[in-house]
Amino acid sequence: MLNWNIRSSHKVQPDSKVFEEAVASYQKTISSDEIGFFRLPQNQELIAETKKVFEHFKHKRYFVHIGIGGSALGPEMLLSALGDSSGVEFIFINNIDPDDLCRKLEKINIKESLIYVVSKSGTTAETVAGMSILISMLLEAGIKEEEFKDYFVFCTDPVKGELRKLSKQWDVRALDIPSNVGGRFSVLTPVGLLPALFAGIEAEDILEGAEDIQKHLQDPKIGAEFFNLAFWIKDLHDQGIHQTVMMPYSSLLKEYSAWFVQLWAESLGKEEKGLTPIPAYGATDQHSQMQLFMEGPKDKVLMLIEVEKFQRDFPLKNNLECESFKNLSSFSLSQLMKAEFEGTLTALKENGRHVVHLKVPCLQAEYVGQLVLFAECLTVMVGELLKVDPFNQPGVEAGKKYANQWLKNHS
Repeated sequence: MLNWNIRSSHKVQPDSKVFEEAVASYQKTISSDEIGFFRLPQNQELIAETKKVFEHFKHKRYFVHIGIGGSALGPEMLLSALGDSSGVEFIFINNIDPDDLCRKLEKINIKESLIYVVSKSGTTAETVAGMSILISMLLEAGIKEEEFKDYFVFCTDPVKGELRKLSKQWDVRALDIPSNVGGRFSVLTPVGLLPALFAGIEAEDILEGAEDIQKHLQDPKIGAEFFNLAFWIKDLHDQGIHQTVMMPYSSLLKEYSAWFVQLWAESLGKEEKGLTPIPAYGATDQHSQMQLFMEGPKDKVLMLIEVEKFQRDFPLKNNLECESFKNLSSFSLSQLMKAEFEGTLTALKENGRHVVHLKVPCLQAEYVGQLVLFAECLTVMVGELLKVDPFNQPGVEAGKKYANQWLKNHS
């Protein structure tokens, strides 16, 4: 199971009354009918419907995923972490850069593609734009509107929104994003589970892993370390430590850092409060950002993720007389990663840096599910302590409003 511990000389002893009130408020939030992300592992109907759609379209050779923010970062993270052994080609249309989109669309055969459009409201401008382009491609290929049901799947709100209306008009299959689950908390819904199935990933294992860790993220008697971690982060925040580095020592978890950045920033950055997230990954960033992390301002909490056992390995045995080669000859690549992780961990602690050491046994679906739910719950618990609503995004909505106004002014 995922485990974590604080590697820092900074200690905090929260007031027992404050602790109890914050934990009670957090527990009320994650169990309320208005907030649904915590109970997704128990939602068997969602996974069953997702598997039905997969079975119907599993012959498709290309999976074109249209979405932005939480509608894309979560699925990309799952595929990057857990691999793709299915032979399906994945294209993520997750931005509106015309040059990048052109390169991506050149790779697909539109007649062999499944187009997965993910938007809870169905009105997200970037998603609408991407979908419009794919519709044009289908029509240019001679595919009629009445045939769109063989090429599109929507993932949207269960009862309302533009995509829900369109799904009825075109008879397109539509999977549900539960109304009480926000976009950045939606990776354990069909948003992430359908792409995972197409990538040959056991989606049910992801959910089972998340379920296995729930008690540790809900009950302070079982998961005292989790609640202590949240209070520790909040206490450091009050002392001016406002940055959070997420640094897995795994290239396959690089997209986990990107997913975490959205979750942490969009949830906690409000009312002139917040914890600025910084993505990194080891050992690559030991040769770039680590200089800042090690000797720059002491204004960061660093979360380092260790993968205990890699699925593959390479011996470094060689017969070269060069000293640097001889020093590595009796080790493997995974042992070098372990040495660099432990060396960095020790050096950071000696330099008085604030470090959280997270550890997963290996990169399997159940442990990725645990990493997901851990980050989501930590975000909510820290939000409770900061007294900000982790489920809204007024700053994002303001930008959308002015973008729409610009379009109207130039129409």
